[in-house]
Amino acid sequence: MSVDLKRPYDPENIFAKILRREVPVQIIYEDEYTLAFPDIAPQAPVHVLIIPKGPYVSSADFGAVAKDAEIAGLARAITKVAEQLKLSGSGYRLISNTGPDAGQEVPHYHVHLLAGEKLSSKLVKKTSN
Repeated sequence: MSVDLKRPYDPENIFAKILRREVPVQIIYEDEYTLAFPDIAPQAPVHVLIIPKGPYVSSADFGAVAKDAEIAGLARAITKVAEQLKLSGSGYRLISNTGPDAGQEVPHYHVHLLAGEKLSSKLVKKTSN
Protein backbone atom coordinates (compact mmCIF):
# COMPACT_ATOMS: atom_id res chain seq x y z
CA MET A 1 0.00 0.00 0.00
CA SER A 2 1.38 3.40 -0.89
CA VAL A 3 0.74 6.73 0.78
CA ASP A 4 -1.63 9.28 -0.72
CA LEU A 5 0.01 12.63 0.01
CA LYS A 6 -3.29 14.46 -0.51
CA ARG A 7 -4.89 12.81 2.51
CA PRO A 8 -4.58 14.32 6.00
CA TYR A 9 -2.47 12.70 8.69
CA ASP A 10 -3.97 9.41 9.83
CA PRO A 11 -3.62 9.10 13.63
CA GLU A 12 -4.28 5.36 13.33
CA ASN A 13 -1.14 4.62 11.28
CA ILE A 14 1.31 2.14 12.76
CA PHE A 15 3.89 4.78 13.74
CA ALA A 16 1.27 6.86 15.54
CA LYS A 17 0.31 3.71 17.47
CA ILE A 18 3.98 3.08 18.28
CA LEU A 19 4.34 6.65 19.56
CA ARG A 20 1.28 6.13 21.80
CA ARG A 21 2.85 2.85 23.02
CA GLU A 22 -0.10 0.85 21.66
CA VAL A 23 2.34 -1.24 19.59
CA PRO A 24 5.54 -2.30 21.37
CA VAL A 25 8.95 -1.80 19.76
CA GLN A 26 12.53 -2.04 20.89
CA ILE A 27 13.42 1.61 21.46
CA ILE A 28 16.94 2.38 20.30
CA TYR A 29 16.77 6.12 20.94
CA GLU A 30 14.20 8.60 22.19
CA ASP A 31 14.12 12.28 23.00
CA GLU A 32 11.48 14.97 23.09
CA TYR A 33 11.28 15.16 19.27
CA THR A 34 12.05 11.67 17.95
CA LEU A 35 11.83 7.93 18.42
CA ALA A 36 14.12 5.33 16.80
CA PHE A 37 13.50 1.60 16.57
CA PRO A 38 14.46 -1.37 14.34
CA ASP A 39 12.61 -1.83 11.06
CA ILE A 40 10.31 -4.86 11.13
CA ALA A 41 11.56 -5.95 7.66
CA PRO A 42 15.25 -5.03 7.65
CA GLN A 43 16.97 -4.43 4.32
CA ALA A 44 20.48 -4.40 5.83
CA PRO A 45 22.13 -5.83 8.96
CA VAL A 46 21.35 -2.52 10.66
CA HIS A 47 18.02 -0.97 9.66
CA VAL A 48 16.59 1.60 12.05
CA LEU A 49 13.59 3.86 11.58
CA ILE A 50 13.83 7.34 13.02
CA ILE A 51 10.52 9.18 13.27
CA PRO A 52 9.49 12.60 14.50
CA LYS A 53 6.91 12.59 17.29
CA GLY A 54 4.77 15.16 15.48
CA PRO A 55 1.98 14.25 13.04
CA TYR A 56 3.72 14.66 9.67
CA VAL A 57 2.69 12.64 6.62
CA SER A 58 5.91 13.01 4.62
CA SER A 59 9.23 14.81 4.40
CA ALA A 60 7.49 17.51 2.36
CA ASP A 61 4.92 18.00 5.14
CA PHE A 62 7.65 17.95 7.81
CA GLY A 63 9.81 20.47 5.96
CA ALA A 64 6.86 22.78 5.34
CA VAL A 65 5.30 22.93 8.80
CA ALA A 66 7.58 21.46 11.48
CA LYS A 67 9.09 23.87 13.96
CA ASP A 68 12.80 24.59 13.65
CA ALA A 69 13.44 22.73 16.91
CA GLU A 70 11.74 19.60 15.53
CA ILE A 71 13.79 19.72 12.34
CA ALA A 72 17.02 20.20 14.27
CA GLY A 73 15.94 17.51 16.72
CA LEU A 74 15.50 14.95 13.95
CA ALA A 75 18.89 15.78 12.44
CA ARG A 76 20.55 15.47 15.84
CA ALA A 77 18.72 12.22 16.57
CA ILE A 78 20.06 10.68 13.37
CA THR A 79 23.60 11.57 14.43
CA LYS A 80 23.05 10.25 17.95
CA VAL A 81 21.62 6.95 16.69
CA ALA A 82 24.58 6.49 14.34
CA GLU A 83 27.00 7.24 17.17
CA GLN A 84 25.16 4.94 19.59
CA LEU A 85 25.33 2.10 17.05
CA LYS A 86 29.02 2.89 16.38
CA LEU A 87 28.43 3.55 12.68
CA SER A 88 30.32 6.82 12.33
CA GLY A 89 33.52 5.13 11.16
CA SER A 90 32.09 2.64 8.68
CA GLY A 91 29.24 4.78 7.41
CA TYR A 92 25.52 4.48 6.89
CA ARG A 93 22.80 5.41 4.41
CA LEU A 94 19.74 7.54 5.08
CA ILE A 95 16.60 7.06 2.99
CA SER A 96 13.30 8.86 3.20
CA ASN A 97 10.56 7.89 0.77
CA THR A 98 7.92 10.49 -0.01
CA GLY A 99 4.75 9.47 -1.79
CA PRO A 100 3.62 6.55 -3.92
CA ASP A 101 6.29 6.81 -6.64
CA ALA A 102 9.00 6.57 -3.99
CA GLY A 103 7.33 3.63 -2.24
CA GLN A 104 6.30 5.34 1.00
CA GLU A 105 4.12 2.82 2.81
CA VAL A 106 3.42 4.44 6.19
CA PRO A 107 1.78 7.90 6.22
CA HIS A 108 4.09 9.22 8.93
CA TYR A 109 7.39 10.86 7.99
CA HIS A 110 10.34 8.63 8.79
CA VAL A 111 13.97 8.15 7.92
CA HIS A 112 15.55 4.74 7.32
CA LEU A 113 19.11 4.39 8.59
CA LEU A 114 20.83 1.41 6.94
CA ALA A 115 24.30 0.07 7.71
CA GLY A 116 26.32 -2.96 8.62
CA GLU A 117 27.48 -3.92 5.13
CA LYS A 118 28.58 -2.27 1.89
CA LEU A 119 25.36 -0.78 0.53
CA SER A 120 26.33 0.30 -2.97
CA SER A 121 24.23 -2.43 -4.57
CA LYS A 122 21.10 -1.69 -2.50
CA LEU A 123 19.84 1.00 -4.88
CA VAL A 124 19.65 -0.24 -8.41
CA LYS A 125 18.53 2.02 -11.22
CA LYS A 126 15.64 0.54 -13.20
CA THR A 127 16.18 0.03 -16.88
CA SER A 128 13.34 0.18 -19.34
CA ASN A 129 12.69 -2.80 -21.61
